[in-house]
Amino acid sequence: MTEQPSTIEEQLALIQRGTQEILSEEDLVAKLKLGRPLRIKAGFDPTAPDLHLGHTVLINKLKHFQDLGHEIYFLIGDYTAKIGDPSGKSNTRPPLSDEQIKINAQTYAEQVFKILDKDKTRIVFNSEWFNDMSAGDMIQLGSQLTVSRMLERDDFAKRYAAQTPIAIHEFLYPLVQGYDSIALKADVELGGTDQTFNILMGRTLQGRYGQEPQVCITVPILEGLDGVNKMSKSLGNYVGIYDAPGTMYQKLLSMPDTLIHRYFEFLSFKPMEEVEALMTEMENGRNPQEIKRILAEELIERFHDADAAANAHKSAGNVLADGELPVDLPEVMLDLEGQEALFITQILNQAELAKNNSAAKDMVKRGAVKVDGDVVDGSFSLTSGQSVVIQAGKKGYARVTVG
Repeated sequence: MTEQPSTIEEQLALIQRGTQEILSEEDLVAKLKLGRPLRIKAGFDPTAPDLHLGHTVLINKLKHFQDLGHEIYFLIGDYTAKIGDPSGKSNTRPPLSDEQIKINAQTYAEQVFKILDKDKTRIVFNSEWFNDMSAGDMIQLGSQLTVSRMLERDDFAKRYAAQTPIAIHEFLYPLVQGYDSIALKADVELGGTDQTFNILMGRTLQGRYGQEPQVCITVPILEGLDGVNKMSKSLGNYVGIYDAPGTMYQKLLSMPDTLIHRYFEFLSFKPMEEVEALMTEMENGRNPQEIKRILAEELIERFHDADAAANAHKSAGNVLADGELPVDLPEVMLDLEGQEALFITQILNQAELAKNNSAAKDMVKRGAVKVDGDVVDGSFSLTSGQSVVIQAGKKGYARVTVG
């Protein structure tokens, strides 16, 4: 187990890792010096329950605080989900039904405990306090901010300038999210960069309600496997935390080399000193695929288990180390059809390990065909009753039995 930071400077270094902005760092240091567990808040609307690695950047930061001994409040915004978060939207977002919220919230809870310690995490729902608020309470909350202040928010400003409708209830969303910080007496709130306005709202409202203002920490939006756009299921550039081990392995090894450092910084729990050492090795000539493999195995172990991490590369479609076999080795039965034997090119064709006879001959000629681990030439054949494992190229594997 990695030794946890003890000094304020060491704690701050861990918290700073992978963050976009800390408002303010001076306030954070002051809170850390209090010598008590801080109340760390992050809010999630249960709108997209299937998490991918982009979502985990924020959860990983919660884990850092948890490892430092602070109290984690994982806030499910079941009340705010009924409003619909307008962040980054060009039009009004439809609210969720109670049934959708319930199902999505349960899925969220199951997934985050792949990272966070369940026994040290408090899951709270903001309906706990908002269901008890009167209309008068909500009007009082609404009186804390002006319309002009709300229009400073980028997405509202763009919609207003484009004369795109903005519903009155959408102005309530930042206020309601801000009030969550009051209800929880949050010391720190975390969120993506698209949540900066809302998180700062909590800091503002706490001051007006007589509380010590929270520290606001934002984390970047993670690029997807294309290296350009943000990770998104709709764009197909994502790695889902419930992806099969082999799928996760294959996706991570396909990432552009330019993303390696960024993915390690945001997704790995290895100390940055170790990460920088790996980056130096890569700069000095170490194969980037080996570095990607280290990250892939760490993440697969986190979301599956150690055995899955050790064997993920054996899944069909992945390149195996020399001498290794895929765990799901295909079984192929072939018939002699009146012949005394089947030659290797025939076997490759019939077992669909080659596209055609020409491709089969080419692989054999190049020495790219192995039978039970040994390279064979065009004279190799099988007779009735024989069963062997054939490797054709880097990805073609099958156990072939001749009947």
